[in-house]
Amino acid sequence: MDEKLYKTITFSGAANLIIGICILVSGISAGILLIISGSKLLKSKKKILL
Repeated sequence: MDEKLYKTITFSGAANLIIGICILVSGISAGILLIISGSKLLKSKKKILL
């Protein structure tokens, strides 16, 4: 009984770790893309007339 519980907890922990890493990577890449697009907007700010 204890071995089955240990395997279940181990699998759950590994799955949570993998999901956390995927979320972290996607968050970092989204942040980098936002910074790049923002810098392009600031660079072209002089050309825009309102």
